[in-house]
Amino acid sequence: MEPFKNRYCIVGVGNTRYGRNPGLSQLGHNVKAIRAAAEDAGLDISEIDGVMTKAPTSTFPMLWGQRVAEALNIVPKVAGTIDQAGASNISLIQYAITAIELGQASVVACVYGDNPATGSRATYSRPRGGDAFAGMFGAPLGYASVAQRHMFKYGTTHEQLGNVAVAHRHHASMNPNAHFQDPITMEDYNNSRWLAEPFHLLDCCPVSDSGAAWIVTTEERAKTLKQNPVYVHGLGQGHPSWDHTRREDMTVSGAKIAAESVFRTAGMSPKDIDFCEFYDCFTIVPIITLEDYGFVNKGEGAAFFENKRTWIGGELPINTSGGLLSETGMPGPQHIVEAVRQLRHAYAGTPRQVEGAEVGLVSQQGGILTTHGAMIVSNRPS
Repeated sequence: MEPFKNRYCIVGVGNTRYGRNPGLSQLGHNVKAIRAAAEDAGLDISEIDGVMTKAPTSTFPMLWGQRVAEALNIVPKVAGTIDQAGASNISLIQYAITAIELGQASVVACVYGDNPATGSRATYSRPRGGDAFAGMFGAPLGYASVAQRHMFKYGTTHEQLGNVAVAHRHHASMNPNAHFQDPITMEDYNNSRWLAEPFHLLDCCPVSDSGAAWIVTTEERAKTLKQNPVYVHGLGQGHPSWDHTRREDMTVSGAKIAAESVFRTAGMSPKDIDFCEFYDCFTIVPIITLEDYGFVNKGEGAAFFENKRTWIGGELPINTSGGLLSETGMPGPQHIVEAVRQLRHAYAGTPRQVEGAEVGLVSQQGGILTTHGAMIVSNRPS
């Protein structure tokens, strides 16, 4: 983060209950999460002078950041909404840092919250695009075609996809706030109903009510607050943008571009990372992400999930709270919250804690591998 005159930190995180929250509106999920993050940081809501949001996927309202600020009863200096679908969350942090650097704000709350499980889920099911008439609609069909291509090119197997689902459910089984906490076996995975070949139901994230927030400020301000800060060391973006069927290689994500920036700005490489929180809306996604960040060669990502190498206690723990596949289907902010807690060693003395965690990599993604955001965070300043 050398271009900036300040060091920037995440000083508070908070979330709602994950799963089904009947009676709690979209706005309620956002407000409740921000209030929890402010309390975690030791801040009064009135001290927040920036509000950055990702719009709820289920209805996509306009001027959402401003509506959240009004519900918090604050008049912020900076407020807005960024749309990169699931990749938006890291861009909220980038925008917050830029605003603080320019003197436009000093303490910025970033948030996402939605209630598609108990509210409207029409956005998740409606056909989209010119191919909808032939049945190509919704995220499962798009990602299924990506998975099929990866299997064809690299020999990825159903069992290897299943390893991802089993690993992330194992981590969720230790998480009392996870939407799904019962461990699953490979037999459970294989017996789950087909959704869109090669995907079984357990290859796919659930639809969940959820809200999560985090608060960004400078290192100097962080010294006056309650929690030990988590430092933002690197940021990256990469947006393939075109429809996945029109790309040269649909098995390559924006992580390939984002990786160069995030490791360069952090002055690090994959060998410096202690754990990862990867976007995992479908089991194929963390496999491709692992490859595109350079942890393994292209085509070797699926094999890396074998032999519990990605479990806590393994070579590279991935999605230590269960991820989208099991903790909550919310599009990505839970990964940021979990990374902060791991770096605070909030689970010390329990099987959930990554031993000696100092540096974490967080990925965010949107569309059908359409957008991507990356962030490296650490509990040490440099």
